[in-house]
Amino acid sequence: MLQNFNIPSLPTEHPSRIEQLRTLLNTVPLDGFIVPRSDVHQGEFVAPKDERLAWLTGFTGSAGMAVVLHHKVGLFVDGRYQTQAKLQINLEEIELVSSSDTKLTDWLIKELAHDDARIGFDPWLMTHGQISKAKKKLSGTRTQLIPVGHNPIDQLWTDQPPVSSAPARIHPLEYAGKTHDDKRAEIAEILKAAHLHAAILTLPDSIAWLLNIRGNDINHNPIIQSFAIIYDSGKVTLFVNYEKVGNIRDHFNSHVRIASPEMFCKEVEALQGRVLLDKDSAPFHIAAICKNKKFGQDPCLLPKACKNLIEIKGAIAAHMRDAVAMIEVLAWIDNQHPNSITEIDVVKRLEDERRKDPQFEDISFDTIAGTGSNGAIVHYRVSEDTNALLESGHLLVLDSGGQYRDGTTDVTRTIPIGEVTSEKKSAYTRVAKGMINMSRLHWPSDLAGRDIEIVGRIPLWDAHLDFDHGLGHGVGSFLSVHEGPQRLSKSSHIPLRPGMILSNEPGYYREGQFGIRIENLLVVEEAQPRPDEDSHRSMLCWRTLTLVPLDRRLILVDILGIEERHWLNNYHATVKKEISPFVSPSAKKWLERQTAPI
Repeated sequence: MLQNFNIPSLPTEHPSRIEQLRTLLNTVPLDGFIVPRSDVHQGEFVAPKDERLAWLTGFTGSAGMAVVLHHKVGLFVDGRYQTQAKLQINLEEIELVSSSDTKLTDWLIKELAHDDARIGFDPWLMTHGQISKAKKKLSGTRTQLIPVGHNPIDQLWTDQPPVSSAPARIHPLEYAGKTHDDKRAEIAEILKAAHLHAAILTLPDSIAWLLNIRGNDINHNPIIQSFAIIYDSGKVTLFVNYEKVGNIRDHFNSHVRIASPEMFCKEVEALQGRVLLDKDSAPFHIAAICKNKKFGQDPCLLPKACKNLIEIKGAIAAHMRDAVAMIEVLAWIDNQHPNSITEIDVVKRLEDERRKDPQFEDISFDTIAGTGSNGAIVHYRVSEDTNALLESGHLLVLDSGGQYRDGTTDVTRTIPIGEVTSEKKSAYTRVAKGMINMSRLHWPSDLAGRDIEIVGRIPLWDAHLDFDHGLGHGVGSFLSVHEGPQRLSKSSHIPLRPGMILSNEPGYYREGQFGIRIENLLVVEEAQPRPDEDSHRSMLCWRTLTLVPLDRRLILVDILGIEERHWLNNYHATVKKEISPFVSPSAKKWLERQTAPI
């Protein structure tokens, strides 16, 4: 299995680790220490050796931060993880703080109002943007943020896992669509236009995209952990252990130089001319040693986000094959009696179906298969300890994806087990309305995710419902399933552009009872005027990539509008036409029922 079901450490195991950290801080001396859920590359997904937050607190979510003081510990998580954190941490030892309501600096000011406090942080694990904002907020107080040379958790974590030694591999032109020569030339032109000599790249997915390489350093994310510098000449220095890339040395030409990771800081310090650095992803330490830096966005982000025609073609093909696997599993679930299979059974069956595809490389994240109250945990990960039976009257939230050589998928469906209440059907229908309305949207081409994401929430707001996560995230091309800079989020200011792939995933969660989420992936396209309309402005629209039916048994037809029904019937007709020739006879019968017009 690509996914394990190990039982996370118990909350009772972590107070002793916190006390060990406090004892070590006394020797520095420090009055507290910040523990982010990040690595030196500031990625959302980290290697086992970088799970410091989980080791210290027990919280295993993909976003969060802890602050350990001598008298208190605060764990900051957003709305996605409130329920999960309550189940994983020792609430008697750790205060759970909503990062949406209370900022780290506000909490520190309240807790340390009358103290001269020195709060340590690892300058490799926090960005220049994070620290500069925090220092500005703390100015005028008696609290200082102090960078430390050695992370104290690494001193305490005696069985910390080793660094990955997985080799890199080439991402062929047939999938990449552009050579790395062309990509380097494109970034070089961006630098020259801005009168920049070089750019420092710290995001592994940017480097993987730029050089058409992939790796296995992070579970389910085909990246190689590395740093790079690209110059206005188009030349690149890649800082990575040679053993990881020696097997593909012929892929690199004289314009790509391989250097030891130990040389990275020295070469950053020696850079001449104006140097581009992304303050929101570069480690604080790199910003501190880089001379004549100009803060700006990683120059690879937008070119990577706007998929070329080959990448879009690959995404379409990958989603069709992924839909076959999904539909086989959904049909199989429906053929099982309630109380006969578990969440883990579903996860295993779905991986088995995806593995049948020769293009399949990995799952794109740990499959979320949550039934009953587990479905209300937004990023639930089933373990042997939490594994639940699929019981009659419950809903199952099934959120999963695949990493294929030609594309990355991410799809969520909510499935009824037996007959469910009208309350659940009503909530499901409103979630479906939000997903459909976003899918139908045409919008002016200069708008960002924050300008349009409300469309997916309005049907829920009409019933005084909502959800505490963004409506959608960017998705890579055989890269990270969560890719920036584009998002469908209240905070996203990046204008949407043709070729960007995003998720569309409204939901509803009732803690301790049930959850609902429906997710399709969409690609941005230029919109043509609808019949009998004149075009007065450049407009954009979506093409839906995901081809998996919604569960029509959960839809209260009277709540859907005429246009929403029309869209759903057309979508289901497309799913049936495109996918039915490739599924088994039993799945085909199930698909015919699920795609019948409503």
